[in-house]
Amino acid sequence: MQPPTHDLVVGVAAPTFALTGPDGQIRAAGAQGVFHADARVLCGAVLRVDGREPEPVGHAGDGPGTTHFVSMAGPGRAVRIRRTRTVSAGRIAELITLGPPASAPVAVAVTVDLAVDLAPIEVVRSGGRGTPVAARRSGGALVWERDGITVTATADRAEIDDRGRLAWAVTLEPGADTTLDLTVRVDDPAAVVHAPARARCWSAAEVRSADHRLDRLVARSLDDLNALRLAEGDDVYLGAGVPWYLTLFGRDSIWAARMLLPLGTRLAAGTLRVLARRQGTRVDPETGEAPGKIMHELRRQEFTLAGSGTRLPPAYYGTVDATPLWISLLHDAWRWGLPEDEVGGLLPSLTAALGWLAGQAGPDGDGFVEYLDAGGHGLANQGWKDSADAVRFHDGRVAEPPIALAEVQGYAYRAALDGAALLDAFGRPGGARWREYAAALAERFRARFWLPAGHPALALDRDRRPVDSLTSNIGHLLGTGMLNADEERAVATALGGPAMSGGYGLRTMSAGDGGFSPASYHCGSVWAHDTAIVAAGLARAGFPAEAARLIDGLLAAAEAFDHRLPELHAGNARPAPGGPAPYPGACRPQAWSAAAAVLILRAAIGLEPDVPGGTVRLRPLAGSPFGRLSARGLEIAGRPVEVTADGGTATIDGLPPWLTVS
Repeated sequence: MQPPTHDLVVGVAAPTFALTGPDGQIRAAGAQGVFHADARVLCGAVLRVDGREPEPVGHAGDGPGTTHFVSMAGPGRAVRIRRTRTVSAGRIAELITLGPPASAPVAVAVTVDLAVDLAPIEVVRSGGRGTPVAARRSGGALVWERDGITVTATADRAEIDDRGRLAWAVTLEPGADTTLDLTVRVDDPAAVVHAPARARCWSAAEVRSADHRLDRLVARSLDDLNALRLAEGDDVYLGAGVPWYLTLFGRDSIWAARMLLPLGTRLAAGTLRVLARRQGTRVDPETGEAPGKIMHELRRQEFTLAGSGTRLPPAYYGTVDATPLWISLLHDAWRWGLPEDEVGGLLPSLTAALGWLAGQAGPDGDGFVEYLDAGGHGLANQGWKDSADAVRFHDGRVAEPPIALAEVQGYAYRAALDGAALLDAFGRPGGARWREYAAALAERFRARFWLPAGHPALALDRDRRPVDSLTSNIGHLLGTGMLNADEERAVATALGGPAMSGGYGLRTMSAGDGGFSPASYHCGSVWAHDTAIVAAGLARAGFPAEAARLIDGLLAAAEAFDHRLPELHAGNARPAPGGPAPYPGACRPQAWSAAAAVLILRAAIGLEPDVPGGTVRLRPLAGSPFGRLSARGLEIAGRPVEVTADGGTATIDGLPPWLTVS
């Protein structure tokens, strides 16, 4: 069973992170530990004073990588302890500061017991533990080694033993703090993910609005995103989330980069290139690979979830949507000002991705993009809602694959037009073919997906029956261009009612459906990225009230989660005592949840650049809930710009002279 994470304290500097109890202790229980590149490199770090654990007082974060834990210990609890833990890539440093006694010196014995099990992340996620690794002394350090990973702990002035204990005999003097320090380092030459060598690769945006919830959410989200950066050489991308997905994820990394385009194109360029280097070249049912296909996830070894039947290879391609989303990210980055030489270098990968869309994406020939786990041990569902029971009929029955998801048809439609625009602009043939593909797909969708209830189905199942539940998936069609104005209005109406929008954001499934549960993973919960995508689509389609309602719900959730939106939260009705209920195993921070803050900002100011076309469109959200809003440090065509929106009007400063506002 997946252990809960919602009540743990997180420190992260990818690819390293720490999950600890609120008291600062790391115990061999649940998901606690220090992790590096998919391995738990520390499963125990327990502080004691005179043989007893201190009494916790509280804790506070200082950015995504540093946490201060305060406790009391010693005779009469007279000793105040501040334990400052800082996570950096491949390293954990702790300062243990013992406050001075009131009057007379106090002698105390301080110990920290360390333990290492090198459990793979998938074992921890399944509720298991690794086999303990024995420590050995090496000079003044403790060393643990196995499977090519070396963990080394050092501590100034500490006595060490081969049980993993660090010990200090300390006399505390009145009027002076005493500070002890320890450092744990990881050497992992076989890691498949690595920290970036440079600082953040996007502009430092600053938001000021009448609704300070947005300001606080954007600020914390950008800090978290900076801590989730990974790199391959000079190319930076975002790991999907802590703890389960801090690696390259095609869909998640693409969506997060796309949401962050208002801050520059460097992250998008790195993400595109890293994924292009792993683009499929052959048909392999075991891995899901196919020529031109963009991968799903990268792991250091086979990823097996105990008891689930899921066994994924280290490089897994079981995703139906990453490839069209990759195409649209390339197109959108070009429109935001990605230099032409960088776009041109990715055109061979664009051609290959379009080739997948034309062939392997729809193997049965009915013209829809679909998926099937041909290997039998991969993901049964391969859209973003990838849990085994995510695709359900209105009566709660689970649909059988192969499955054609509604939103994926919208992604494919948009990718075809985006690909055509790039082919035309760079003098490549095929643009007309892809515009014809898009038009034909829209007509097929219109004929097969629309339900008597007045909205599109979630999907078509194995027998090509419409899966008739009402879900958030159809909101992703907004803004793709595949729907006409009347159809967009029907989708906005379906999603705007309390059954879908009555929680802290957009529910993944309607409260009126048989499979609905507010605490489920994909059938009634609220996902921040999903809500933001749909809200942005509603705003773009001309439904400001519906968009504002979703944004307001998400901002209320952000306040409840200390401005760090988790991967998902429960879809309980709003208002609820205590706010939205957490989902116990959710990732936090999660890249696309954090990036959703920037997408909300973009929806509010209505910023749509077309650098190749020489124009910038500004359409601020009418009746915006934010009041007067200014966003500094945005970036278009590599130039910093500032946008100010108030009511239904907006201005932009800093545009280069060759761009005009429309």
